[in-house]
Amino acid sequence: MNTVLHEILEWLYAIVIALAIAMVIHIFFLQPTRVSGESMVPTLHNGEYLIISKMGHIMGDVPNYGDIVIIDSRVGYPRTWKDDVAEPMDNYLALFSSRFQTKNVWVKRVIGRPGDTLAFHDGKVWRNGEALDEPYINEPMTYSRKGEVQVPEGYVFCMGDNRNHSSDSRFIGPVPVDHVLGKVIW
Repeated sequence: MNTVLHEILEWLYAIVIALAIAMVIHIFFLQPTRVSGESMVPTLHNGEYLIISKMGHIMGDVPNYGDIVIIDSRVGYPRTWKDDVAEPMDNYLALFSSRFQTKNVWVKRVIGRPGDTLAFHDGKVWRNGEALDEPYINEPMTYSRKGEVQVPEGYVFCMGDNRNHSSDSRFIGPVPVDHVLGKVIW
């Protein structure tokens, strides 16, 4: 009987250690997620699974132009380390349940970095006075806006590739860099 109890305790110990390692990897390095919606068509489609690198988020790096990132769309919400620890459980539930989705986490493309001036007219995005060449968008953009948007220091401007069917920085404003939760790597 003592041998059986010892064997069970060894298994429990191994399981607890494996779960702890998996959580550390998920919180600080890699995170699986699933696309919900059509805002990134034709690049990404509803239901596709993605792997996100979290290193840029942990290091506070500003993503590059064209990077596909996941963002916390609650731009007025002050994020803390508790959010980074709690979100993995929410994300796992979203991966395996069509009824549970994290509505505040969006997949978008980085269009503007700190200090950039953006304009939207003639079916195009203009960055610092030059029209962007965007072969990845679904169709020409119908959105236009008078004036320009200045991307503040510590923020990025993100848009979906399906410009005519995307909620993004045009509506929520620039995204704080600490709300860029990771970069799509696969």
